[in-house]
Amino acid sequence: MKRVFLIVLDSVGAGELPDARDYNDEGSHTIYSLSTSKFFDVPNLKRLGLLNIDGRREKFDNFQVAGNFEGSIARMAEKSKGKDTTTGHWEIAGVISQKPFPTYPNGFPEEIIREFERRTGRKVICNLPYSGTEVIKDYGKEHMETGALIVYTSADSVFQIAAHEDVVPVKELYRYCEIAREILKGDHAVGRVIARPFTGEYPNFTRTANRHDYSLAPPRTMLDQLVEAGYEVLGVGKIYDIFAGRGITDTVRTKDNADGIERLIERIYRDFEGLCFVNLVDFDMIYGHRNDVDGYAKALSYFDSQLAHIIDGLRDDDIMIITADHGCDPLTPSTDHSREYVPMVAYGQKIKKNNNLGTRETYADIAATILEYFNVPKEVAGTSFLNEILER
Repeated sequence: MKRVFLIVLDSVGAGELPDARDYNDEGSHTIYSLSTSKFFDVPNLKRLGLLNIDGRREKFDNFQVAGNFEGSIARMAEKSKGKDTTTGHWEIAGVISQKPFPTYPNGFPEEIIREFERRTGRKVICNLPYSGTEVIKDYGKEHMETGALIVYTSADSVFQIAAHEDVVPVKELYRYCEIAREILKGDHAVGRVIARPFTGEYPNFTRTANRHDYSLAPPRTMLDQLVEAGYEVLGVGKIYDIFAGRGITDTVRTKDNADGIERLIERIYRDFEGLCFVNLVDFDMIYGHRNDVDGYAKALSYFDSQLAHIIDGLRDDDIMIITADHGCDPLTPSTDHSREYVPMVAYGQKIKKNNNLGTRETYADIAATILEYFNVPKEVAGTSFLNEILER
């Protein structure tokens, strides 16, 4: 019974890509930035080889890189255009996006907003790029008084709708997101529409765990191929949302990283054959976008502290792959995603040790490798590295 556990540490990037300048991301290196924090403590990831990946800075502060490590590692380049969550996850699943999703540095066009207002029956306020915590601080009071919806975006391709749960019930907010998803097509087909409910009293508003993402339906991915071949694909976290439910046989939402790790461990002890695809979003959503290097370092250190429990549950034929979907360097002036390589750390009883594959040209090599492991003929992008990591 073969199983693969694919864990995406959302935004844990491994250094600027050659075209980072085109995205104003020169100098970005999320993992290095985290290593400067006194709270950075990742002995298990270090043991697996994370810190030996190519492109690391000559000197990481506060620790020594392992001379020997227990996994197979690589640095993965993003071949798609863009640096958002949807693009990164789709590429991991074998889809290379030839053009980036549209972004709106000046807000959404008036015709989009007017149509959204007409169909929801509510006015829109804000319509600017904004921090998710700052936007409810600045517009939450007006929203509470008028019932107008707070619509905002970021440097990513997102249409975000914030509303207080006492003013707009969560189910109603989700319906508004579905309306926005229907409107945002063609040239305005953003990667995600996101529900951002919040609670509390002015000025102490707090975002809740009832966030919900509405992604574009992806082209054919490795997930579709696995399901068609009779394997299970278990989604943990926002995987179901990112792939619009395509190629997912079982899914569970998560409240935070700790909850996501618990749901992952539950599935490690479940009998199934196929892929468990996990997204741990707190690194990006709570810490990277707020330039909170210490909080980010603590979050990665917490994941590391739970890694031994994850490894303990792995069976002889299991493969665990740890990777990311983009960067979000908390030490750069920007609070947006950064155009970076991502790490790939593979571990299992049959995975080679002290094995550095160097730099791979696309995240899609992960999809090709997983499909080969399950003996499913590849119909997506990427080149398998299975023979390079598997003990024969």
